[in-house]
Amino acid sequence: MPRSDFRFFHRLRVRWAEVDMQKIVFNAHYLMYFDTAISDYWRALALPYEESMVALGGDLYVRKATIEFHASAHADDMLDVGMRCRRVGTSSLQFEGGLFRGDELLVSYDLVYVFADPATQTSKPVPAVLRDLFTAYEGGEQVYDLRAGPWSEVGDGAGELRRDVFIEEQRVPAEMEWDEHDEVALHGVARNRLGKVIATGRLVAEAPGVARIGRMAVHRAMRGGGHGASVLRLLEDAARARGDREVTLHAQRSAEAFYKRLGYACSGEPFEEAGIAHIEMRRAL
Repeated sequence: MPRSDFRFFHRLRVRWAEVDMQKIVFNAHYLMYFDTAISDYWRALALPYEESMVALGGDLYVRKATIEFHASAHADDMLDVGMRCRRVGTSSLQFEGGLFRGDELLVSYDLVYVFADPATQTSKPVPAVLRDLFTAYEGGEQVYDLRAGPWSEVGDGAGELRRDVFIEEQRVPAEMEWDEHDEVALHGVARNRLGKVIATGRLVAEAPGVARIGRMAVHRAMRGGGHGASVLRLLEDAARARGDREVTLHAQRSAEAFYKRLGYACSGEPFEEAGIAHIEMRRAL
């Protein structure tokens, strides 16, 4: 089971509390490592797990978990958990995992889930859309659709996400969230294969040759999966295509490092907007 067998990896560092009296990782923690990786795998599929299962009319229940030890991990080791969907049966899904330290395989893992009715826990066929999604992801395809369009075309999905993130989660007053720019802006969305918008942002004209990107929002369960960066690049490409030379944005201070990684630099002093600390950032196109 080489690393090259896997498209998806979840990285972790062994914590002191996970090491036993033999100074190696206690065996039960390896199951937790793989279970954590499975959660991150759903993020790579662009599927918020709980609401996706509701939309699919079922849920996944563990049928069997098999683990094989080859070597031990130690405190502070940096480990990569490879995970892949190996097979989808009529109502079952088989996952295969490998825990690596560098290229060394430490632990291998086999997990079987059954797709079932949550009320009765009786098995039911795996939905075709989920079956196709696993095939697409393991085949190297992008599993969400990127689109830029006017509010009239993408506003329903983008608006729902912005309401969840800004109004419900961050408690921005509704009257500050919706403004006149929505009707004239170009909106970017990332939409998963269940039709759910998982990331959004908008592009408006700030000045001749200067674009402003704003209202960047990512579904809470999808953060860290690269979906926000994809929408940002989509809007940058649109700005570049219409002749803009620079993009500016008001970044929440908590997201400052995210924008720096994508080439943005701070400009001016921090300020508050809707009671949240911000900093203006700019990037040349």
